[in-house]
Amino acid sequence: MILPHVLRFTYCEASVKRLVFGGLIAVTVLVIAGADMFLQAYKFRGSVIDPPIAASNFTLTDQNGQAFQLSDQRGKLVVMFFGYTNCPDICPTTLLQFKQARAQLGSYGQADRVRFVFVTVDPERDNADKMKTYLGAIDPGIIGLTGSPAELESVWKAYGVYRQKQPGQSQNDYADLIEHSGRVYLIDAQGNLRLTYPFGLTPDDVVQDVRYLLRKG
Repeated sequence: MILPHVLRFTYCEASVKRLVFGGLIAVTVLVIAGADMFLQAYKFRGSVIDPPIAASNFTLTDQNGQAFQLSDQRGKLVVMFFGYTNCPDICPTTLLQFKQARAQLGSYGQADRVRFVFVTVDPERDNADKMKTYLGAIDPGIIGLTGSPAELESVWKAYGVYRQKQPGQSQNDYADLIEHSGRVYLIDAQGNLRLTYPFGLTPDDVVQDVRYLLRKG
């Protein structure tokens, strides 16, 4: 025979369990809703491409003489810049910012999920060996890409890259400088062009945007 006070105790215990369980569900819902609101409220540091567009695929040669195909990088983010090793200002500045951004991502354990890529606009002088030496002095983790003028011409065109040789002393010669655009491109893990940055970006600009996109998957 179950005594009345035992019944009351069992009923109260069940009520408490229901309240606790209900409270846990409410807290979980609030946490998820709060996280979703945080993600929606994020403001990109770069210029947003909306809707995102598929990044034009290409195959070039890296500084180790290996083929690099953009579509093989799916699942990772790609941060890409066009320049050349003889560049006196824009290129070394941007590549130093790449180095700093990679170091920050490394401190979060995320550097291996991002490819920082430097594509030459000067294929006549920037062969694989020269790219390797140049990037080795800045950050060997940056991927340097080169190729034939014809191969690179299609890549420049696809990404709207401006480049112009400075006139030299003769028809077959040109000065050390090449005018070129300084925009940085960010391609997401699905292979879509998502953001661009003008010259003068800060490493933190890239890191914050990259980490947000990595969280979204």
